[in-house]
Amino acid sequence: MWISRFVTVNGLQIHYLRTGGSGPPLVLAHGGTANGKSWTRVASALADTFDVIAPDARGHGLTDAPTGDYSFTTLGNDLAGFIEALGLDHPVIGGASMGANTVLSLLTNHPDVARAAILEDPIFFLQSPEATQHWIDTALASLRAEANSLAKLGLDGTLERFRLANPHWSNAELENAATAKLQVRDVFFTTFQDRFDWQALLGQVRCPILLVTGDPDRGALVTAEAGDVAKRCCPTLDVANIPDASHNINSDQVDHFLREVRGFLSRVP
Repeated sequence: MWISRFVTVNGLQIHYLRTGGSGPPLVLAHGGTANGKSWTRVASALADTFDVIAPDARGHGLTDAPTGDYSFTTLGNDLAGFIEALGLDHPVIGGASMGANTVLSLLTNHPDVARAAILEDPIFFLQSPEATQHWIDTALASLRAEANSLAKLGLDGTLERFRLANPHWSNAELENAATAKLQVRDVFFTTFQDRFDWQALLGQVRCPILLVTGDPDRGALVTAEAGDVAKRCCPTLDVANIPDASHNINSDQVDHFLREVRGFLSRVP
């Protein structure tokens, strides 16, 4: 299904996967410590109507890992440059977790790029940007420790650990998640700084947005209260809550996720 390619954007070599076809472009940004291939099930389901394109973010997958800033602003600029380099005309842009925040950064700093956006469980907390950065710092420290531990296990050991933690995932999902974890370079964990004021940024967005939320009791980040605030900040935003889904919404409840996404895409002009 996937075509594997590289493109250079401002000196950064970005790896991406693409389904191709004559449909309009749909660009999908993955979460932290994942890679573009994490969107395989979603891409397979949408490839008949969309040209799905999934890049690896800097420091992830097969994309370069330069030193320097790894903020959402930088990642959003990378994504905007990637879209321009491929000559994509006003694509729909989606993102999960870190990728969702990346997409929001792109929407505000490059307002004419996207036709619409899908944000899957972004890092939207009802606290100050400084408190959110502290949460990110703690999460990155934990992810870095996990990466070091998994590196010692190797691919087979990492795959087995993931299988025990996610018994409902397919073998393909498990293999890709394990591979992606082992591909992340250390610079990502050590240089990510961003006082990200998502409420102020959402207030600047004018294109249609679908905010997909899960179940906070299962580890999803966006609460119902945060979803209500997001809607007030951005009148063009719709919220779709998917019960019994963790932070990994499109893996836990892919059918429900796809119904919401297809419904949203059918309404996008």
